[in-house]
Amino acid sequence: MEYDERLARFRQGHLNPFNRAEDEPRGDENLLHNEMKLDSFESEPRFHPTDRIMDLGLAEDHFSCPVGSFIASDIEHLKQAIEDCKRLILELPEHSEKQKVTVARLIHLRLKLQELKEPDEDEPNMRVLLEHRFYKEKSKSVKQTCDKCSAIIWGLIQTWYTCTGCSYRCHSRCLNTITKPCVRSKVSHQSEYELNICPESGLDSQDYRCAECRAPVSLRGIPNEARQCDYTGQYYCSNCHWNDMAVIPARVIHNWEFESRKVCRSSMRYLSLMISRPVLKLKEINPLLFNFVEELVEIRKLRQDILLMKLYFITCKEAMEAKLLLQLQERQHFVENDEMYSLQDLIDISSGCLSSSLTEIHTTFAKHIKLDCERCQAKGFVCELCKEGDVLFPFDSHTSMCHDCSAVFHRDCYYDNSTTCPKCARMSERNQPVVPLVSRE
Repeated sequence: MEYDERLARFRQGHLNPFNRAEDEPRGDENLLHNEMKLDSFESEPRFHPTDRIMDLGLAEDHFSCPVGSFIASDIEHLKQAIEDCKRLILELPEHSEKQKVTVARLIHLRLKLQELKEPDEDEPNMRVLLEHRFYKEKSKSVKQTCDKCSAIIWGLIQTWYTCTGCSYRCHSRCLNTITKPCVRSKVSHQSEYELNICPESGLDSQDYRCAECRAPVSLRGIPNEARQCDYTGQYYCSNCHWNDMAVIPARVIHNWEFESRKVCRSSMRYLSLMISRPVLKLKEINPLLFNFVEELVEIRKLRQDILLMKLYFITCKEAMEAKLLLQLQERQHFVENDEMYSLQDLIDISSGCLSSSLTEIHTTFAKHIKLDCERCQAKGFVCELCKEGDVLFPFDSHTSMCHDCSAVFHRDCYYDNSTTCPKCARMSERNQPVVPLVSRE
């Protein structure tokens, strides 16, 4: 009877299988005890190293121990189970399959303990801090990194927040300790790039402290390694500078160089938010760039033609119904001016993808005006200098346009003729005041 009671208690988890001093089975019970330990190990699913990260907490019980059965229901039991797992890991053969299983269970128990210490039932869904708009994440992503403490965020059991403006993410426990304001607010208030290439001022000018969090840094890595941001030229600690790579706008504009450089976290976010904003006026910043980059000249001509085509579309009912201009909705500034560029535009020009896509759109627009739409065809021009040839349009490559009256002529006729524009001459005659006849008396 006593043996049956002890066996029942053992199966229900009331006996600690790791404490050999208390309820050690003896005699014939020892054989049964060893068989139970062997069965418990053999019944465990095989554990592969590639599954240790992706399957934490999904397919296994957090409270089961690697040997026997143990039911943990509170923090004290979890702490005891963690100590037992740590001791068992040291006793098991190194690199054995059983040790790997035990390590995985130890991770489960530690994460569960952290969850019990930090309940998240009362965490708000939205928080506003330093112009960040943090929202609680419900995604069960396996692995994220906290931007505050640089530790892993276990989305399966930990509460974490993400800023909708700059994608800054952190643990709920780190939320009240952040010191970095939202980068999107800087983009809204100051939409411009640093146009000097790596404007370094020296680590001594920063008092040997991180430019962002003011933690002590040095070039020798004691106490922290000083990492330079190629965008700002300043030095940062390893918590603020993760060696992220980004294209530097100043190097693109001055050297037409698109190699990614190491930048700090705040610069990386700022550049990612600014990359599609048309804030670069190349004609003023570096006009000589058009003399060395042929692709820029080609893109500028295509953009000028599209602006001329836009004048046809805004008065054409069929074009408005077909929403032709929406083909450039991702580059809205292309239908507003031909001077402003975004950093993404320059990257796409360098790769060649912008030239091909813009040429295709240009062909579609020209086809509508010259072939598909009778209303747009009726708005063409006839060369008044030679009065020969087909109907002309201002975006044709063989035409020239008068800058005063916008009349269109053949390029050869307009440049070879030394007289003024016929349309301008007629308009000038119509606006002349009437001179009264002189009296014969």
